[in-house]
Amino acid sequence: MTADPDRSVNPKLALLALAVGGFAIGTTEFAAMSLLPQFSAGLGIDEPTAGHVISAYALGVVVGAPTIAVLAARIERRKLLIALMVVFGIANGLSAMAPTYHWMLAFRFLSGLPHGAFFGVGALVAASLVPHEERSRAVSRMMLGLTTATILGVPLANGIGQWIGWRWGFGLVAVLAGATIAMLLRFAPVLRPADGANRNSIAIVAPARTATRP
Repeated sequence: MTADPDRSVNPKLALLALAVGGFAIGTTEFAAMSLLPQFSAGLGIDEPTAGHVISAYALGVVVGAPTIAVLAARIERRKLLIALMVVFGIANGLSAMAPTYHWMLAFRFLSGLPHGAFFGVGALVAASLVPHEERSRAVSRMMLGLTTATILGVPLANGIGQWIGWRWGFGLVAVLAGATIAMLLRFAPVLRPADGANRNSIAIVAPARTATRP
């Protein structure tokens, strides 16, 4: 990886941007399970059928990480992170407006595609922000967003879903994605893949847990 020397970067704010993205992804991953009764009723389907919506997201995760690793190996990392979050935000916004069950399946699959790749690329970017001996800590700080999502994001999305409607729960995630995009534009470093970069590096560093959720 080669960073742009002309761009001044604050590592703490760049890591915060990555953590906010992880928070958004973790929130939509887990909140969908807690909102299942609400959106099954809203879409006029039973809960077992609605469970396929969660499976569609998981399928998107499994398909997205290796596919993006191959297709995006040469893309500048900041641009790639922003593109992934744009897809994620749009897909969650569409999930909030899904008119039917089948559209919901498609939008949740689309939402899952950027999941693993975001964490993979984010880990590479996080590691580039600090000296070699601090890289593990930097990646851990990025992953705090995912951990925080289970503590704060899921209850918040679930509460919003129960109080004013499940669609607003997915809308919240779309807003978080928008905030992440703005922060990445402002704080993330320009990081170009080095010559001969391994196209599998994105998939290798993506957390294994992203492909194991039901």
